[in-house]
Amino acid sequence: MTAAQADLQAEFLEMPEGLRTDRPEVADGAALWRIARDSRTLDLNSSYSYLLWCRDFAGTSVVARDTEGTPVGFVTGYVRPDRPGTLLVWQVAVDAAYRGRGLAAAMLDGLTARIAGEQPLTALETTIAPGNTASERLFTSYAARHGATVEREVLFDTGQFPDGPHDPEVLYRIGPLPQTPHSPRSDSL
Repeated sequence: MTAAQADLQAEFLEMPEGLRTDRPEVADGAALWRIARDSRTLDLNSSYSYLLWCRDFAGTSVVARDTEGTPVGFVTGYVRPDRPGTLLVWQVAVDAAYRGRGLAAAMLDGLTARIAGEQPLTALETTIAPGNTASERLFTSYAARHGATVEREVLFDTGQFPDGPHDPEVLYRIGPLPQTPHSPRSDSL
C-alpha cells in the first residue's frame, strides 16, 4: 500500500473488517461492470463506460477491495460542472457476498469526506427509481448521519426515456452538508 492509499484508507473509519478502499483504476472497470450487472437493480451501462469512469472520474469515485485486492463494491460520482459544491452519485453497488455489512454507507461517507477535504462540498445528489428501498434507506440515513435535509423531485419522467419502459428517476438532493476545511485539490491520489 502506498502512502497515498494509506492516507485515503484512514478517511474510511467504518469499513467492515478485512476490506479496504481506494480510488478505482482502469483495470477495475470490468469488475465494476460485473458488480453492476449482478446487482440486478442498477441500469447497466456499457463496459466501455465503466472503463472510462475509472479513468476520468476516479477522483470522485471509490472502490472497496477484499484482502486479495479484488473489487467488491463501488460508488461512482462526479462533481457537477454547473454546481461545483455538489457531488452527483451515479451508482452504488456491492457484491452480493458483501451486502448487509454497511459497506455502501462506509464507502459513501468516506468518499464525501475525501472530496470535502479537497474542495468545498455543500450537497450530494443522486437519483433513485421508486421502489428501490435499499437506495432510499442508504441516502436518507446518509442525510440523517450528516444532519442534512433531503429534498425529492422527479428529475426524469418515464416519457423522457427513449429506450422503452423505465421508471421515473427521482432526484434526492441532500444538504446542506457540514463544512470541513479543505486543502487544494491534489491529483496525486
